[in-house]
Amino acid sequence: MILITKLIYNFILFPFLMILMAIGALFNKKIREGISGRLKSINELIKFSKQRKVWEKCYWFHAASFGEYEQIRPVLAGLKEVEPTAKIIISFFSPSGYNNVHDDHIDCKIYLPFDFPWTIRKAMKLTRPRKLIFAAYDIWPNLIWSAHKRKIHSTLFAARFVKGTKKLKPIIRNFYRSVYRYFKTIYTVDKSDYVRVQKLVQGKNSPVLRVLGNPRYDQVKSKADEFTVTHTESVLDREKNIIAGSIHSEDEFVIMEALVDILKKHDDVSLVWVPHDPDERYISRAETYFIDKGFDCKRLKKKTVKLPKAKIVLVDVVGILSRLYWHGQIAYIGGGFSTGVHNTMEPAIARLPVLFGPKHEQFHATGELIKAGGGFMVNNHDEVFDVLDNLLTYQNLFLQASYASTDVIHQNLGSATRVVRGIIRD
Repeated sequence: MILITKLIYNFILFPFLMILMAIGALFNKKIREGISGRLKSINELIKFSKQRKVWEKCYWFHAASFGEYEQIRPVLAGLKEVEPTAKIIISFFSPSGYNNVHDDHIDCKIYLPFDFPWTIRKAMKLTRPRKLIFAAYDIWPNLIWSAHKRKIHSTLFAARFVKGTKKLKPIIRNFYRSVYRYFKTIYTVDKSDYVRVQKLVQGKNSPVLRVLGNPRYDQVKSKADEFTVTHTESVLDREKNIIAGSIHSEDEFVIMEALVDILKKHDDVSLVWVPHDPDERYISRAETYFIDKGFDCKRLKKKTVKLPKAKIVLVDVVGILSRLYWHGQIAYIGGGFSTGVHNTMEPAIARLPVLFGPKHEQFHATGELIKAGGGFMVNNHDEVFDVLDNLLTYQNLFLQASYASTDVIHQNLGSATRVVRGIIRD
């Protein structure tokens, strides 16, 4: 079965993916940037291998993008405490990770090489990592198979298999089984993930499975600690801002009119609008819309959380969203009407009730927030308006949701330590 899977992947699926990538590169700057970076990866690994001493251990971590690296960061910090001389390679699929991650613990940062068998074989031969470690998803078959062939231990942590996952569907299941069974260890976020992964990989010589949680909770808490010292006052004493973070164009159609209605009904409320990709065309479109509705708008162009006085502030820079949450009372997180909800943990640790769209099930935190009463899934204009109106009108409801959001983070801490222990011992 594994031979058939390899033939299908290497002669049909991956070549097709490469064709799509080549076409996409004609129209998308990020895809072109990713291709260019991948063409340089082997040379970067050659430089790294020449500088590395023979006796030095090496761990190779892989993350799809910046968000997934936030899961790796606390694990990496913990690992370096235990093995300070170990060398660390971090690979990314997306430019958002490669361009925005700057961590002193990293010795070699690359784009993940193209998943051709010969390219991956060369990468494995050059680096000889003690372990190959994946965060959450973005699993590349030849990388896993090559590591297994060279007896390199492969680990997947923060694994999520949501209810109804396509990985367990007939036919498709056989393909994923041929990949996931070549991991040595898989650490899931919760028990339900564990059960579904077990269905996929069970059998002789199956991977070691453990429920170890999601290290991103630890990272969010760590980042928030510096703010909790200066933001010990009640969330009610903050500026009455709604923080609309990581907004996609698909979110606009659902939330913009509802936000306008809220701002008109609640005169003391302001909006901080933070697009996922703040290019000029996107910012100008939102600015024109809100001005046409009669609101004064100002742009935040510097990496500061000192907000200008305006009914609506449009954030024109990246890298400050996690700090902006500490200057608001309610958050709407984008992506839930397109590719999937972005980080809901950062507003939660900042004590904000959190709204988001329906595409959220692959993220553990959103389900926990909904169960606790700190998160609210919204499907349309009316639901956005009703939830915001209730939170702004009824103080007890607002405070209950605020406390519930923060409690979700605190109830899920400790995963990073457990994952580090697993990496060292398993």
